[in-house]
Amino acid sequence: MNLTFPSVKKLPLILHTMAWAILFIIPIYLITSGSDRDAFFLIRVYSRTIVYALIFYLNYFWLVPRFFFSGKKKSYFLSAALLILITFFALEGANKYIFPERPEEKRISDEFRKLAKENKFKPNNFYIYDYLMTSFLITGFSLGLRFSDKLIQNEKQRKELEKERLHSELAFLKNQISPHFFFNTLNNIYSLIEINTADAQKSILKLSKLMRYLIYESEHGNTQLSREIDFMNNYIDLMKLRINNKVDLKISFPEKFTDVSISPLLFVPFIENAFKHGVSYRDPSFIHVSLEIKDHEIVFACNNSIVRHKDDSPSDDSGIGLENVKKRLQLLYPQKHLLLINQTNQSFNVLLKIETA
Repeated sequence: MNLTFPSVKKLPLILHTMAWAILFIIPIYLITSGSDRDAFFLIRVYSRTIVYALIFYLNYFWLVPRFFFSGKKKSYFLSAALLILITFFALEGANKYIFPERPEEKRISDEFRKLAKENKFKPNNFYIYDYLMTSFLITGFSLGLRFSDKLIQNEKQRKELEKERLHSELAFLKNQISPHFFFNTLNNIYSLIEINTADAQKSILKLSKLMRYLIYESEHGNTQLSREIDFMNNYIDLMKLRINNKVDLKISFPEKFTDVSISPLLFVPFIENAFKHGVSYRDPSFIHVSLEIKDHEIVFACNNSIVRHKDDSPSDDSGIGLENVKKRLQLLYPQKHLLLINQTNQSFNVLLKIETA
């Protein structure tokens, strides 16, 4: 059996309705349960309940947002006190002129006042204290509830901003996969057409898959790890067109594993960085990339030699992509990832662990 629950937006309205419905049902229960109360008592109770509801919602919807949240706290407390006094005198006027005491009730009240006077007790004071205390409690509860709603709303806005920030950073990260990569890859494919048409066709297909993944599939939040691995394989195969046999290239990706959901483009910036700074066309160099899944954890490693090129400059933007990944990891996997980066004069080593459960 499927149970359906109200949406988050409708839940506060339902809770408010249920609370006031209970307050209106209780007096009816007192009358029908054999009490000596009658319909006149019900009207008086309901009039007071309506006044309390008025205090609650005027404070909730008007006083708190207009004064308290605007930093005008003195004005807020003065306005709340004035609201309580106005409603008190309005209720007193209604009880006196609209719902006056009946003769029997007046006789009982007079006897009670006489008895109270003999015992030096003022019943009117008790009524005022009761009303004021109840009104202040309702006002305080209304303030607390509104403040709580404000915190929830702020937290929701913060998460929405984080979400937008993640989308922006993902878009920026996709742009970080250098346009030169596509330009150089197309040049390499063009040269390959005259040498090996079949390999050129395969390269064009891989480039097409790569671009499709970047433009479309990575736009939908998380992706499957298998798709991310396919993307990295296509990327590496295309980068192979630019390197010679002197580069020690070792790639180790799992072929059979339980697929998991993961944020896209977390690993490729490290691979791009490795091909950009770890490849020498004259001296021996290396790039070693591996990924494995064990115990609900993804373990990614990327190690490469460091080659100094003449065109390297302080304005080089390769570090931006890496910083971007660090920020995304902190936002997407707080307390659920470990990123270790170790750089020496000869090598650049990355170890990234991500919990998937």
